[in-house]
Amino acid sequence: MTTTTAAGDPAEAVGAARPAHPLEPLSAPEIAAAAGLLREARGLTEAARFVFVTLHEPPKPDVLAWQPGEPPLPREAFVLLYERGERRTYEAVVSLTAREVVSWRHIEGVQPPIMDEEFNACEDIVRADPRWQEAMRRRGVADFSLTMVDPWAASWTGPQDAPTARRIARPLTWVRSAPGEHGYARPVEGLVVVVDLDERKVVEVEDHGVVPFPPRPGNYEPEFQFAPDNVPALPAYRDDVRPIEITQPQGPSFSVDGHEVRWQKWRLRIGFTPREGLVLHQVGYDDRGTLRPVLYRASLSEMYVPYGDPAPTHRFKNVFDQGEYGVGWLANSLTLGCDCVGHIQYFDGVVNDQDGAPVTIPNAVCMHEEDAGIAWKHTDFRTGAVQVRRRRRLVISMIATVGNYEYGYFWYLYNDGTIEYEVKLTGVISTGALPPGEKPRHGTLVAPGLYGPHHQHFFCVRLDMSVDGPANTVVEIDSVASPPGPENPHHNAWETRRTVLAHESAAQRQIDPLKARYWRIENPQKLSGLGEPVGYTLMPGGNTVPMYPPEALFAPRAGFTASHLWVTAYDPAERYAAGDYPNQHPGGEGLPAYAAADRSLEDTDVVVWYTFGAHHVVRPEDWPVMPVSTIGFMLRPSGFFDGNPALDLPPSQSAHCHTDDAAACC
Repeated sequence: MTTTTAAGDPAEAVGAARPAHPLEPLSAPEIAAAAGLLREARGLTEAARFVFVTLHEPPKPDVLAWQPGEPPLPREAFVLLYERGERRTYEAVVSLTAREVVSWRHIEGVQPPIMDEEFNACEDIVRADPRWQEAMRRRGVADFSLTMVDPWAASWTGPQDAPTARRIARPLTWVRSAPGEHGYARPVEGLVVVVDLDERKVVEVEDHGVVPFPPRPGNYEPEFQFAPDNVPALPAYRDDVRPIEITQPQGPSFSVDGHEVRWQKWRLRIGFTPREGLVLHQVGYDDRGTLRPVLYRASLSEMYVPYGDPAPTHRFKNVFDQGEYGVGWLANSLTLGCDCVGHIQYFDGVVNDQDGAPVTIPNAVCMHEEDAGIAWKHTDFRTGAVQVRRRRRLVISMIATVGNYEYGYFWYLYNDGTIEYEVKLTGVISTGALPPGEKPRHGTLVAPGLYGPHHQHFFCVRLDMSVDGPANTVVEIDSVASPPGPENPHHNAWETRRTVLAHESAAQRQIDPLKARYWRIENPQKLSGLGEPVGYTLMPGGNTVPMYPPEALFAPRAGFTASHLWVTAYDPAERYAAGDYPNQHPGGEGLPAYAAADRSLEDTDVVVWYTFGAHHVVRPEDWPVMPVSTIGFMLRPSGFFDGNPALDLPPSQSAHCHTDDAAACC
């Protein structure tokens, strides 16, 4: 990340360029101005640490009513602040328009996410502790510069970890055998430390016994990859990978104005926050000259990674990568030809450091077009006439590095009206060590003495639906066998059954692939040409359930994983599936608390939350760096259009066809 600080008076810096749209992310000068205004108004000292500074989004009705060319809506920043001297968390709203603090409140009994400066300080704090040093010497390690200390969030292991008790992390240690080597090949098994992030010191050291370091290095960097002592050693790079060039000689099909994107018939806005990372706003489809809304706001609401290994070094691992860290400020700067290929449009991510200065992440979001295979095709076998159209999708993505793992977050918009969300998982597994000859019960051996613990990744996406407007109803659709009888003499018939999710207590649902279950978000006030409510369907992809039982110590922390689908009445304050502050929290917040109100969900403004889990039983092939695995879901139009919306796709050029008749090929 590179830091950019606004020059001059922060308040004056705001007026230089007013954003064209109310949902435009905060600029670097605006972040600096918000921090400066708050610091001055509240008399903040250096002990005040700025956790997140982000756009305080205007009320939805105001945004929907606003039109280009009208006076701008009031511009506000939301500031999450940790007062280290007081050990208190504060939320503030700062008006950049009026240059004043609109609200300031102390949030009792919570811990904000671990900050960048704390994340980076953990390694030095641990290395300086004499008890940790002695534990390392017992393992034959004297050069502490070779150690890697990952600042794992503390979880909640009992009342001693309560947010009101102390602000802590539980870092874990690995050791490189030489500078630059793959440190995760040599975990320090059984050594757990607790760091007080306020005191900047180690307060506990638990050493559960020495386990020998695994013998193999397992490097993947080019300088090590072909060394004879590396396992797996490679003779050379493949020589049969020929270049692929992706070109658009006439330029891309999309246009960009600030953060507004127009691509074929899609219209949307790109957002970015330090906690959520990539956000989509106001996604709509131009249907014969009418812009029809589908989504008001879509974002990843929470990521939760529980481990299934009871060993002391692993049993506390159940992390909320958004609520305990934030994936926005962990975003990668993406590179053409490596992370993204083709004609690329980049969007920078602008976040903040703990002094309130803006931090620009260049190329945090990548957008490009991809060929996605066949959109539709038919061959008339009687005449030989062929009609086929190519499918295309707009790809909007970001990648975050959270310690050892990389997560790629991909939104795909297809030219047939489909929306897809996909998470790509790669990086390095969090490893454990075993005594020689021992096999893991709760993981998979990936190298001698080295294993990957069983774990899961749960992602919850918040979908603020607006299918042809804000008045929506969610209906569960199951396919079931029709009863036998005179109308079904061969017992082959089946039908679909609808269950309206009328209240929040009834809108906590599980997938059921045996019934081909999906959910239809429909607008009862808007009828299709066939007289049915228009709708979009949420089509589940791969999924699973938590492997831990409800009585597990940390189960209440992730109550949202109890159901795959939740539907709640719209409330702008209900943004995160595990609650606003899961760090060190024992649980009970988030979706279970939101849904306890049991609000009506029919013909109203609803939010759909979908939780999907990646089940990771580690493979040897996941070492030393994991091949990408994917998981996600789709939103597909269902009666939203009066027919195939991709029927008007133009024929592809027939440069490679062996005929002069283009129609015969495409």
